[in-house]
Amino acid sequence: MPEATWVADSPKTKSLNCSHVDMDDNATGVQSPLFNNFLHGAVDYRGRPVLRSKSGCWRSAYFIIGVEVAERFAYHGISSNLITYLTGPLGQSTATAAENVNVWSGTASLLPLVGAFVADAFLGRYLTIIIASLLYILALGLLALSTLLHSDCETAVGASSCSAQPQAIMFFISLYLVALAQGGHKPCVQAFGADQFDSDNPEESKAKSSFFNWWYFGLCVGPTVGIFVLSYIQDNLSWALGFGIPCIIMGFALIIFLIGTMTYRFGERTEEKSAFIRIGQVFVKAARNWRTTHSAISAVEQECGTLPHQDSQQFRFLNKALVSPDGSQEDGTVCSLDEVEEAKSVLRLVPIWASCLGYAIVFAQCSTLGTKQGATMDRSIGSSFEIPAATLQSFIGISVIILIPIYDTILVPLTRAATRRPSGITMLQRIGTGIFISILSMVVAGYIETKRLRTAREYGLVDDPGAVIPMKIWWLLPQYLLAGAGDVFAIVGMQEFFYDQVPSDLKSIGLALYLSVLGIGSFLSGFLISIVKETTAGNGEDGWISDNLNQGHIDYFYYLLAGISVGAFVMYIYAAKSYVYNL
Repeated sequence: MPEATWVADSPKTKSLNCSHVDMDDNATGVQSPLFNNFLHGAVDYRGRPVLRSKSGCWRSAYFIIGVEVAERFAYHGISSNLITYLTGPLGQSTATAAENVNVWSGTASLLPLVGAFVADAFLGRYLTIIIASLLYILALGLLALSTLLHSDCETAVGASSCSAQPQAIMFFISLYLVALAQGGHKPCVQAFGADQFDSDNPEESKAKSSFFNWWYFGLCVGPTVGIFVLSYIQDNLSWALGFGIPCIIMGFALIIFLIGTMTYRFGERTEEKSAFIRIGQVFVKAARNWRTTHSAISAVEQECGTLPHQDSQQFRFLNKALVSPDGSQEDGTVCSLDEVEEAKSVLRLVPIWASCLGYAIVFAQCSTLGTKQGATMDRSIGSSFEIPAATLQSFIGISVIILIPIYDTILVPLTRAATRRPSGITMLQRIGTGIFISILSMVVAGYIETKRLRTAREYGLVDDPGAVIPMKIWWLLPQYLLAGAGDVFAIVGMQEFFYDQVPSDLKSIGLALYLSVLGIGSFLSGFLISIVKETTAGNGEDGWISDNLNQGHIDYFYYLLAGISVGAFVMYIYAAKSYVYNL
């Protein structure tokens, strides 16, 4: 079997706790051209050594990007218009539907942590992708089937009896199966794609940085097409067809992935301890040695000589894992210096992860409240065609599709000339730029919503929840374009950062960490909506987030999010300034 039994290379753990020097596999220093052409640490699908010139790189990445385009088409074809289905056929209120979308989206973004763990520790990325794809196909098929079940739900807002209907039960079971399948698919596909590039080769390393840009470009092509096509089908033709087409697309995606098998590079199997075990042992042994004095730690550090990284004094409490309470330094009784540094590298990610949550809360709004805004506005094009409100989400993808080539071909070379960095700006600078743009998007969204409410009052439509506000839906376009611009910087930056800064055999976990930011952000968004609804409602009014948006104040909610994002941005700047990159 391919990577089902292999894991990625891991840093060499040393028998002595002070050792941090890697030995060259070719100790003689004599390397033939044929030897150099073989890729160390990688094998083909049959477990044989692979030639650099005949495997991996873009020849493999194209297959993998194609698979992800199809998967994103399917996922966003469901998620973009989900709130419409919940408030329509299932009869939920706007606030309840928004909370359900946020909880489901958050779960879908957190489950990659489970999928990545299974892949990195047990199955390998290749086999995990295949199993997840099969589950995806099953879940999408059941989702389409659930829409054909009879429902007695009324379309009136607030019909709570729907929760007991067979249609709703089967729908939500299928929906969370989609989340589970996505949890195994998402982190592994991207990590597997990045694995096709050798970071130790200058040309392939540069190509890997470009891969993350074009990966997200492909990631947005799928949703853009999916939102345009499927939201129209769902709103005007059939929900069963709108959910069934993604099932067929995922079937084709699996076939595409399998066709590329012979070109893939798989991580070579190693006999070393799992990174989970290595890192876990550092924390356990440091905790057991909590009484160890600083003088004892200093003595061990001096014995080791110069520490390999300038940040070795950061999280110094983990250095207690270098010593043993009984003074024994035998192999196995203490952790190596490399293992301690590896644990520190993971711990250093926590402040960056936490400070990105403000961005993630903003990220969650486009598929919920933004869609409900659009549903109240004039969506007509010409005399007979009316676009679905969810269609505007596709402009996030269009913005990304336009900006990624500009970023990769113009901005990176310009900044590279100034900074002498292969990627132009650092990964953290890129993320910070995206967070700042997201703040602007919320300010703009709040202003547009204020204008929409003023228009509703001017035309006397405040008390009519079904009225079409005489204001074109294109007024929402700036906030969606800004959201796309923020994604180009923040999302791509987080993908590359969390992949690059984790140990080599935890790459899937690294990408799952970035997804978990969005997952927790979705949960926080749902929690915030619930809190705002409860605290602002009263005297017979629904508060800021009302089923009748014309009587609510979503603009206040957007300004609140902008304020929260500013606070998170300040925290991010502090965390980024103190962060030291892993070399």
